[in-house]
Parts: sequence; structure tokens; C-alpha cells
Amino acid sequence: MPMTAYIIRRILWNIPVLIIVGFITFGIAKLTPGGPFDTQPERRQLSPRVEAILRERFGMDLPFWRQFTRYMFFDIVPDTRTGEWKIQWGAIAGNLGPTYASRGARTVQQELFEGTPSRPSKFYYSARLGLQALAFAVVFGIPLGILAALRQNTWLDYLLSLSSTIFVALGTLITSLILVIIFAVILNWFTVIPDWNDPIKPWVLPTVALGSTSMAFIARLTRASVLEVKRQDYIRTAQAKGLAGHVIIWRHMLKNSLLPVVTILGPALAGLITGTLFVETIFQVPGMGRTFVDAIGKRDYSMIMAGSLIYVFFLGIANLLVDIAYGILDPRITYK
Repeated sequence: MPMTAYIIRRILWNIPVLIIVGFITFGIAKLTPGGPFDTQPERRQLSPRVEAILRERFGMDLPFWRQFTRYMFFDIVPDTRTGEWKIQWGAIAGNLGPTYASRGARTVQQELFEGTPSRPSKFYYSARLGLQALAFAVVFGIPLGILAALRQNTWLDYLLSLSSTIFVALGTLITSLILVIIFAVILNWFTVIPDWNDPIKPWVLPTVALGSTSMAFIARLTRASVLEVKRQDYIRTAQAKGLAGHVIIWRHMLKNSLLPVVTILGPALAGLITGTLFVETIFQVPGMGRTFVDAIGKRDYSMIMAGSLIYVFFLGIANLLVDIAYGILDPRITYK
């Protein structure tokens, strides 16, 4: 029961966070010069009369507080069939509004979460790429960090530390370009223009590029954490009892060493799932990252709001999972 109450309390606390972030994002978007009907090339020739009709249709002629409340909470609108007034719920109920950048009456939900028979949704590509990159970072980063700590001040420790420093310094953008040049241009193992019908091959390079920086950071953090735990008294006691080395590492050392690593996995997971612009652009991944950035240039207010709210939502869920993992890794941590 304490865990259930804690989860419910954390979920409820995320609601005011979403509202505050939505208000700040909406305010910044509205204060930015320009609008969705004067920044798109195909709409720059609109007459003032047509632009005024469009602004009235989408409620852009209303006061700021009215625009925000009708988008974020609800609006009372007439039913076109019966003529009666009805409540139209907003983003708080999952209605993220229309997208002004697409032709036709498409909503943000359709643009991001609906696919076609031949291609999945943009959310699918970003979510799959983010989860694969995080799995790559964890699977390789934690063992490399442990290995470097156990072989402290040896050539292996220096090599792993140097490699992780290089990956952190290069960043995602430079790593992506290097991978394309080496494996797609020189070695010709992968194609520059990927075929997304292939279930494995086009995902390899973007997964490595997106996960390499996180892997290097996790490896460095794991190494430092293991070195700190290795000097604790209970580890010396376990060694004095004659326990096998692998028992000490996996049963006594690893769980406590993972607490700092788990802390950074929450924000990392949220950021990777919501899409990364550089990786999606370089490897032509049809995900959400490019859509969100394009929306800023086009002043697509609904898409800009959706990008912020989706990121905050996943950040809240990821941090909740991190807190639950704390209690699993360390029984001394309670949910009261």
C-alpha cells in the first residue's frame, strides 16, 4: 500500500507541473514574432481577410488567457449537428489540438501517433530509437564501468577512461557524422539513405550514435561509484569472510553502485524517447524530433505545446520509475 499511495501521489503532482510548463511554453510561443499563417511559404500570399477568418476559426483572436484555457483545459462550443452547447476538452484530456503546418484538418495526435499501412507513426520511430539507444548505453556502459573500476590504474582502466572521455567530448552530432563517413561511405556496410522496411539494418548506426554519449557517461559514473563502494567496510568484511569475487561484485557491490546510475536514466530515457534532432536528421529517421523543431520555425503553436507536454509527461514517468527502482535496489529507502 505505501508504494501504491506514493505512485498515485506522484502522478497527481505531475498534473500541476504539466500546467505550469504548458503556460510557460504557450506564453513564449505567443510572444515570439510571427504566426502560423505568415511564416509558411504557401500561406504568405493570404489576404488580410482570409487570415482574419483563419485566426477567428482557430481562436487566435481571443485574449491570451482564453486561448490558453481553451487549449489546456476545455472550451464550450456549439454542436454543429444539434446546435446545443457542449464541452470540448483540451490537452489535459489528451486533445493536443490541430496542427497548422499540415495540409488538411489533421490533429497533432494524428500527425505524431497515427501511421500508415506501409509506415508506422513518428512516435514509434522516436520511441524505438530511444529505447534501443538506452539499452545500448546500459548494456555496454555498466559492464565497462565495473571493469574499469576493478582494474583501476591498469592499461585497461586508462583505455576505457580515455575512450569514454572521447565519446562524451565528441557528442551525438560529431559521432553521427563519423559513423556515416566510416561505415556508410568508406566501408559501405550501410546505406546513406536507409530502407526503413528492413527491421534491423537501418537502426544500427542511429542507435549507436544516439547511445554512445550516454554509454560513455554511464561508464564513467559507474566506475566512480564502484570505486567508492569498493572502499566501504562491508565490502572488506565480505572479502574477509572469504566470499568469491563474483559474489561480492554482484550481490554486495553492484546494487549500491547502481543508485547514481539509475538517477540519470530517468531524464535520459525521456530525452531519447521524445526524439533527438541531430540523429534523426543525419540518419533520416522519420521521428518526432524533426517535427518539433520544424514547428518552432512555422509557429505551429499546437505542435510546440505538444512537444513540451510530451517531454514533461515522459520525464515524470521516467523519474517515477527511477524512484521505484531506488526502493528495489536499496531496501532502506521507503515510500512514506
